[in-house]
Amino acid sequence: MRLKISHRTEYLYDAPVPYALQRIRLVPQDGRSQRILNWGLSVEGATEEVRFTDHFGNDTRLLSIGGEAAAIAITASGEVETSDAAGVIGPHRGFAPLWLFLPQTQRTTAGDGIAGVAAAFGAGRDIDRLHGLMHAIRDKVAYEVGATDVATTAEEALARGSGVCQDHAHVFLAAARRLGFPARYVSGYLMVEGQACQAASHAWAEAHVDGLGWVGFDVANAISPDDRYVKIAVGRDYGDAMPVSGVRLGTANERLAVDITVEQ
Repeated sequence: MRLKISHRTEYLYDAPVPYALQRIRLVPQDGRSQRILNWGLSVEGATEEVRFTDHFGNDTRLLSIGGEAAAIAITASGEVETSDAAGVIGPHRGFAPLWLFLPQTQRTTAGDGIAGVAAAFGAGRDIDRLHGLMHAIRDKVAYEVGATDVATTAEEALARGSGVCQDHAHVFLAAARRLGFPARYVSGYLMVEGQACQAASHAWAEAHVDGLGWVGFDVANAISPDDRYVKIAVGRDYGDAMPVSGVRLGTANERLAVDITVEQ
């Protein structure tokens, strides 16, 4: 499938910003299930200071803002050819060792709730256990926009019984790691039939399975990623793979606007 993607992020301020630093991960890489046909990144109101590949293999850019800037706009767009690999990404690659995806993070620490969910999948074929885990989490955490925020932990989302794709991914990571699987967070895009315009990017998880390598699990949709998905970045949790993050100085109030389109 050939997907056309546009992702524009605007930060608007009610006063000049003396200094800010933005880190962006908005450039996809070629992989087993995706081939980048063309991709562009444009920035207004900021200066690119450096670009590098981080230890997770993500294309990373640092942008600086200073002086009288009162608005920043970042637009990533291009076309990606995708294929359905049933979620199987293959062997581990990159600078980060596989064991780095085993320890829990602040967002993915397993409490009694997640330990209880994981305990039901302690035996059986690895791939069957992980698929069962995905469906169990989806049954326990309903998709509900606004029920959580970026600081919500996996255990909190499970206890609340609602959340968004970020929360689904974090709960899966916590439970999979509890079962001994290296697991990582994935940020990217999903083409939704009849809904080209979207308010946010998508997120899912990958677990490393002996004999298969990395395998994707989208708890929010209860499937393994197919040719409707495009991966942008990976990490131990949302903090390592978030598309745009940063810090700023000053007292200006910030308004964020995000416009994403994903279409065939």
